[in-house]
Amino acid sequence: MACSSLCSPKFLVIFFLLSAIPIGYLISLELAKPTTHVYHYHSTGWLRECAKWDDLNRRFLVSFLGGGIGEIPVPEDEDHKVLQEVAVVKHVDLAGNASLGLVIDRPRNRLLVATADVKGNRYGALAAYDLSTWERVFLTQLSGPSDEKSFADDVAVDAQGNAYVTDCKASKIWKVGVDGKFLSIIKSPLFTEKEWYRNLVGLNGIVYHPDGFLIVIHTFSGKLFKIDLAKGEEVKLIKVVGGPLTFGDGLELLSPTKIIVAGNPSARLVESSDDWETASVVGTFSGPKHRLATAATVKDGKVYLSHMVGLGYPQKTHTLVEAVFSD
Repeated sequence: MACSSLCSPKFLVIFFLLSAIPIGYLISLELAKPTTHVYHYHSTGWLRECAKWDDLNRRFLVSFLGGGIGEIPVPEDEDHKVLQEVAVVKHVDLAGNASLGLVIDRPRNRLLVATADVKGNRYGALAAYDLSTWERVFLTQLSGPSDEKSFADDVAVDAQGNAYVTDCKASKIWKVGVDGKFLSIIKSPLFTEKEWYRNLVGLNGIVYHPDGFLIVIHTFSGKLFKIDLAKGEEVKLIKVVGGPLTFGDGLELLSPTKIIVAGNPSARLVESSDDWETASVVGTFSGPKHRLATAATVKDGKVYLSHMVGLGYPQKTHTLVEAVFSD
């Protein structure tokens, strides 16, 4: 792991977790037979942040912490061979910045990608790419050297094509229009914890609900928030029975009433019966702890977790692990 990747609180936490695992235990975890289905894929890099399933093109799309986007084609027969990652986006003008959260904007046939300076927290942006040609549709700068330190981490898109990017450093949300125009910033006192250490990693995973609101998680506090876009971006705390969802990272909407929270432990299944005024943790899944789950996606009705760390030499092997939840 490069030094520059360890300069933000999020990656310092990851380094601490990895360094605390004894080598022998690490080897035993890696050699243990998986209890659920796993896609393995070879990659050129050690660190991958997010993966999303592109059903129309039968591929996973994955973001590189070193910058860029890759695709992992999945053959029709799915014969369980190790898959291959192919780089599809790598721009010189974004060198030194990480590609992080992804969301597929299907109606507009594009991929939205959060981009951040992990070393100095002095640059953040949202990029959009055409899913057929990989041409860049727009690049919108969200923060620069003269702004407060920030970390553009994850992104969601609403029905109109507006994008919402979380800042896990300063706990705010940038809003970008369908054409790439920067629109506004969503802030709330609820996003900031009283204890300073609970703000080291703030707002993180975010999803758009088809009923017109956002759901976002605060990683270190484990709190889940509902942001009602039809009510002037009103922010409410979702009371979660069985919470808090501490160390929750990526979110994925499984259905209108169920959300996947990827993180530590590997994943939690959260359900609501009252339009996300309240919710309950109804299932958990514990996958490969040493690889660190960071995001979730849904393929053919099944949940798959992407993991930060690749292992193996000279070829790095990453995993996409099916999450099967227990009560």
